[in-house]
Amino acid sequence: MEKLPKIGIPIIIIAIILIIVLAKSAVTVGSGERGVLYETFGGGVVTDEPPLGEGFHIIAPWNKVFVYNIRQQELSEKGMSVLSSNGLEIKLDASILYQAKAETVAKLHQTRGEEYLQSVVVPAVRSATRSVVGRYTPEQLYSTKRDAVQHEIFEETKKIVEPQFIQLNAILVRDVALPATIKQAIERKLKQEQESLEYEFRLVTAHKEAERQIIEAKGKADANKILSASLTDKILQDKGIEATIKLAESTNSKVVVIGSGDSGMPIILGNQ
Repeated sequence: MEKLPKIGIPIIIIAIILIIVLAKSAVTVGSGERGVLYETFGGGVVTDEPPLGEGFHIIAPWNKVFVYNIRQQELSEKGMSVLSSNGLEIKLDASILYQAKAETVAKLHQTRGEEYLQSVVVPAVRSATRSVVGRYTPEQLYSTKRDAVQHEIFEETKKIVEPQFIQLNAILVRDVALPATIKQAIERKLKQEQESLEYEFRLVTAHKEAERQIIEAKGKADANKILSASLTDKILQDKGIEATIKLAESTNSKVVVIGSGDSGMPIILGNQ
């Protein structure tokens, strides 16, 4: 076996060292991510410069990079147990849409770290949910006030998380689960209210139809009064003469028109 040249051994050692250094120095930040640089000998987390963007980066081998996802993420909270205003236990399911802010992700890392979801977002959502739901009755939560509850939980959670460099995009209340007996009682009440509204609507409709018929009948009666007042004996006689003349002139008529009666109208004889 041939011996390596003396100069070859240092070259191999240097090459190995370079490979290790490059492996420690090369950092790739993926799509939708940002890198937070930590300088071991330079003061720790770098917060006065923009975080590392997507792509390949070379850093000093003694430094570190913490990679954060800055895309919108979803937290699903199922079966949160909270109390209504009258002390009944309510189970609530919600989806929380959040993300780390790209421009302040270094400060997020410095103050809260990579576990910010569990240390900030989850406690904030649960605290806000308990506070908001405690202002409403089960009936309001089940029917009329769900949108208001959803909005208030969002606003209260936002006040907690946004000062801590976390962006809250939405909170969606998917389901409100009440005790079975309470839910049935509310559904019965809502059904009765709906039936009452339908009955009132039918009464209003019937009343309006009755008024319409009265107005229509009154109009007809007034019209008949006006017509009767305008029909004098002279007008009726003239109309009768006109009708008699037309009848006599008809080729299909088989009547004889002679003289006149007591009213001055012609007397019609025969109609065979």
